[in-house]
Amino acid sequence: MSDRTLFIQIPCYNEEATIGITIDALPDSIAGIDDIQVLIIDDGCTDDTVEVAREHGADHIIRFRKNRGLARAFEAGIQACLARGADIIVNTDADNQYCADDIPKLVEPVARSEADIVIGARPIENIDHFSTTKKLLQRLGSAVVRHVSGTNVDDAPSGFRAFSKEAAEQLHVFGDYTYTIETVIQAGQKGFQIESVPIRVNEDLRPSRLVRSIPDYIVRSVGTMARIYLIYRPLRMFIPVAVVTFLAGFGLGVRYLYFMAIGQGEGHIQSVILCALLIACSGLTALIGVVADLIATNRKLLERLDARLQKIRPTSTPSASVDEQVEPRTFSPDANLAQQASAKQSEEADDTSSPDGHPAGEVAAKQSEGA
Repeated sequence: MSDRTLFIQIPCYNEEATIGITIDALPDSIAGIDDIQVLIIDDGCTDDTVEVAREHGADHIIRFRKNRGLARAFEAGIQACLARGADIIVNTDADNQYCADDIPKLVEPVARSEADIVIGARPIENIDHFSTTKKLLQRLGSAVVRHVSGTNVDDAPSGFRAFSKEAAEQLHVFGDYTYTIETVIQAGQKGFQIESVPIRVNEDLRPSRLVRSIPDYIVRSVGTMARIYLIYRPLRMFIPVAVVTFLAGFGLGVRYLYFMAIGQGEGHIQSVILCALLIACSGLTALIGVVADLIATNRKLLERLDARLQKIRPTSTPSASVDEQVEPRTFSPDANLAQQASAKQSEEADDTSSPDGHPAGEVAAKQSEGA
């Protein structure tokens, strides 16, 4: 069996008080794993998080110049782990809320190829610093995610999870808020095997920065679920709306015909107008759904292509003493046009011909031979 490398990634934002504790608690060895590497994602920290992480033995550090949020830090960490040759990736939080002794429980099903993703299920009912409302919302949210994703995840918001290399290569984070719910739904739509394992939690060292308020968290989470479901299953969202709109318009049309049949059609012209509007909206909604479905199909093909490119991409293992600056990829139309113009000029230079129709280079060579 070839050597297996486990990367433990830890997104950080001003975690100097807890990152040392978190790193020290990580296991030094795990059965079936030949090498364990720790990767820190500095999400624009303004304190001494990076220095403390280095002192406690972090192997790799990638950095954002400014804070970009948990979702972007998670995605950058996944890509960095893959580029460094990770076979299994474990994500944990920098505040030491998850018991690091349970990392082998996450890794084992992935190492045995029994699961693509393993999510640690917290004992929600036994967490003292969770309010009754938060516990209720955790259970309700996980139930909704199970229904939407078609998986059997016990604790969908848990960030303590392990990914196989194949799963990590095919997951894409679209939102900026959090990755937990989005990646579960996406993995379920892609047909990955997801398992949940019970884990322990540590004493709360600081308040959650992600959940600023319950209403804000609910709105953001619902928006994330709707968006990711819309990306992969647009027809299931647009067609029901189109059907309901059509039935409402059809009902108004039948109502008008009834009044016409009994000789009371006058005064109900509004029903005809509204009927026409609703049926037109129904057709437009259905058309949008079809277009969105075609876009979703194209996206799936592009993601498959990206996964294949990931497999042939060479891996690298940069020194842990050298930080890697990570910035979002941007598209500049002006820069793109400049590159195209430069390429065109280069092609024209290569194709420059002499007056007799032969390439200039070929004429020069013949002249040199004749001399």
